[in-house]
Amino acid sequence: MTDTRPLLRAIFDAAVAAAHPDRILARHLPPPPGGRIMVLATGKGGAALAAAAEKHYVDTLKLDPARLTGLATTRHGHGVPTRYIEVTEAGHPVPDEASAKAAERTLQLAKSAAADDLVLVLMSGGGSANWFAPVDGVGFTQKQQMNRTLLRSGAPIGDINTVRKHLSRIKGGRLARAAYPARVLTLAISDVPHDDPAVIASGPTVPDPSTLADARAVIARYKLTPDAEITRALADPQNESVKPGDPELAAASYTIIARPRDSLDAAIAVARQAGYETVDLGADLEGEAREVAAAHATMALKAKAEGRKLAILSGGELTVTVTGNGRGGPNQEYALALAQLLSGTDGISALAADTDGADGGAGSASDPAGAMIDARTFTTMRAKGLDPAAYLANNDATTFFEATGDLVQTGPTMTNVNDVRVVLVS
Repeated sequence: MTDTRPLLRAIFDAAVAAAHPDRILARHLPPPPGGRIMVLATGKGGAALAAAAEKHYVDTLKLDPARLTGLATTRHGHGVPTRYIEVTEAGHPVPDEASAKAAERTLQLAKSAAADDLVLVLMSGGGSANWFAPVDGVGFTQKQQMNRTLLRSGAPIGDINTVRKHLSRIKGGRLARAAYPARVLTLAISDVPHDDPAVIASGPTVPDPSTLADARAVIARYKLTPDAEITRALADPQNESVKPGDPELAAASYTIIARPRDSLDAAIAVARQAGYETVDLGADLEGEAREVAAAHATMALKAKAEGRKLAILSGGELTVTVTGNGRGGPNQEYALALAQLLSGTDGISALAADTDGADGGAGSASDPAGAMIDARTFTTMRAKGLDPAAYLANNDATTFFEATGDLVQTGPTMTNVNDVRVVLVS
């Protein structure tokens, strides 16, 4: 039987390459302003975005380096060398003290911008955790715990960010307000379904249509019990985010420079070149990982029964409602659910991975990006007596795939356009 693992990896790698800062940023950068260019970058691609901006302005346009300044905050392990823009690393998915220090410094830099400066905000997924500035009355530990609780609740990223924005002094348009009257240009790599600027990194430079009431509704919907300080903060009108029409955002503009759709298209092209008929399920899938896996397994089994050579591809961001105490992330949980449902089936293989190179995990740069499965997986799990259902019950997909040797390890990719899933029926 043909080994489809190299093709699975090539499909995923094409999706990642389509969104790398070195490839996509330069054509969106504006001419230098009359004053300085202040780069404020954040997210898993934050350092790579800053480095690409340096290269464009200093090396290509020959800008005096004295006119280029700023701070890039990225996830631990995702830093890259820069010459003029400082890089700092901070926590993700749970913020840490470095996240708080970086947010304070970012806000102070924004406030120092003059009217003839350009504040160039470069963002990718992960920015919500990297810029961590709790509102007055909420302590670092309290907001950090709220963040953990939201991540474990099964809530989609939009709901999570609705709460985050109303507990923050930098999110929900507040960074752009701090930089006023300087011109603010945001160039963003989208990692959220439907590419909503108010959701990407919790929208620090755009008006926020969500309200404190919406944030309280999220808390109620997922039956969360926050600390009293959190409850008070979400009832305090002073913590309302910046709304559309605010005059201090009049000089702010926003462009998305890479989308999950772009990367999924690149992945689809590789599958078609390999001779597969393709089914495009879209770049914005959401839902519980194991439930989505069940739907995709049904599609794959039907295609196999019909004798089709088919690639089923999707993007988006799935969720896991955590009830166990194992290790993993939504891509690994999806793959583990497929392993359970397709056990013993030849001719079907799959890969699910996060384009940032880390699927769930504890915030380490060595976390797996996801996992893949094929007939070799089924043989190994039978030989070792591994029961996928037991590992699913404990949300322990990483341990399962460590045992089968099927983890996808990429290291930091310096971008983030959400997840890529591909199921091949040969």
